[in-house]
Amino acid sequence: MRAQSYSITDGARSDGLSIPVAPRADAICNDSIVAGGTELRLARCEGDIRAAQDLRYRVFYEEMGAIASSETAALKLDWDIFDDVADHLVVIDHALGGSVIGTYRLMRRPAAEIFGGYYSAREYDISKLIAFPGEIMELGRSCVDERYRTRATMMLLWQGIAAYAFRHDIQLMFGCASLPGSDPARHAMALSHLHHNHRAPDRLRPRALDHRYVEMEMLGSDRVDTRQAIAGLPPLIKGYMRIGGWVGDGAVIDRQFNTTDVCIVVHTASVTNKYYRHYERTARAAGPR
Repeated sequence: MRAQSYSITDGARSDGLSIPVAPRADAICNDSIVAGGTELRLARCEGDIRAAQDLRYRVFYEEMGAIASSETAALKLDWDIFDDVADHLVVIDHALGGSVIGTYRLMRRPAAEIFGGYYSAREYDISKLIAFPGEIMELGRSCVDERYRTRATMMLLWQGIAAYAFRHDIQLMFGCASLPGSDPARHAMALSHLHHNHRAPDRLRPRALDHRYVEMEMLGSDRVDTRQAIAGLPPLIKGYMRIGGWVGDGAVIDRQFNTTDVCIVVHTASVTNKYYRHYERTARAAGPR
């Protein structure tokens, strides 16, 4: 894996990739969350976003074997057009000169409406989620530098998501999460477990697009070993299920990223309950704004 990293600085680009990003001063409740030598906040400038894209490239392409286009390989950045309108949650290690060591991409309904859609719609029919009357948000592009894949880092990211959701009154979150490899049969136990035990209610259930649909119910419920199935789930999906998350109908093979994807749906209250009282007290103490 490359040792190169980008510091959190702004400035002119020299790589030809145009990302017309407005200054991002909103942050997490207009502030950051600091834990030891690490800081979590929203990306505030192009340099922040570029650092997140660099981390994503190292994790997705160099470590996990995603297939890069010639432009992506030349830039050594994982980027797409959704980056222009989304918010980017970043974890920064100041001991490494301000390097981004964790990131999540957050896209709320207003941004998706400006852009014209969500990334998840490339794989799933999410019309039921879009029809949800409350505020919704797509989660995506989650990754952490392999040296920092600890419970503490993930808890920091989730604390940031909870703060962001509280600030913007998000009620429902969704997004694609991945199992490694493009052979779904390899994950028959895990996918069958998710199908039998964690399917979203029909009113909120996304469905894999017909031309990409892969059946998740590969084993009957009587053949699923729950312990083995859970052991076969990546930590991120385990985390979603632990807080009451659901999955949609059908899996999707993403050959570019060498993954088998499921669509996750989470009621925000499941995430924010742990942090909600803290932010409620903070907001109350600050008074009206």
